[in-house]
Amino acid sequence: MSSSTPQGLTRFNTADAGEAQAALHEVCASRAWGSRILARRPYATADALFAASDAAMAELTADDLAEAMAGHPPIGRPKPGDATSHREQSGMAGASDELRTELLELNLSYQEKFGHVFLICASGRTGEQMRDAIRNRIDNTPEQEREIVRVELGKINRIRLNRIAEGDPV
Repeated sequence: MSSSTPQGLTRFNTADAGEAQAALHEVCASRAWGSRILARRPYATADALFAASDAAMAELTADDLAEAMAGHPPIGRPKPGDATSHREQSGMAGASDELRTELLELNLSYQEKFGHVFLICASGRTGEQMRDAIRNRIDNTPEQEREIVRVELGKINRIRLNRIAEGDPV
């Protein structure tokens, strides 16, 4: 590895398998995804890590995607004490009670239809944008939604992997 490899990526590349697996689980709850990323270490660049993530995401089965989604809290209700979900859902910080209630109802309708939480890369989105996205996606077929979720998970994973590469906590 060259000296231009980000310090966090070097740390990830040289971590023991258990420590690296734990870091990857914080990125994505899919064991299959994490195993694929772990098996391809070391990574010379963050871009190589992102490409491996994209390839692993493309290979996930419906069950693997369900496992990955289970690691995400509903929009508008980040996990208590989870800095990552709070940071990623910061667009909800100033949301009105009305918007929060509407999102809760939409989340419940979505979950009833699809059997899993509504998943979106929330980073940089306002509460209204997330509400509009769930409204637009609730009429999708399960197959359409599964592929949208795959793309959204890929975006989330890249953001989180970038934090690892830069040496920040996920």
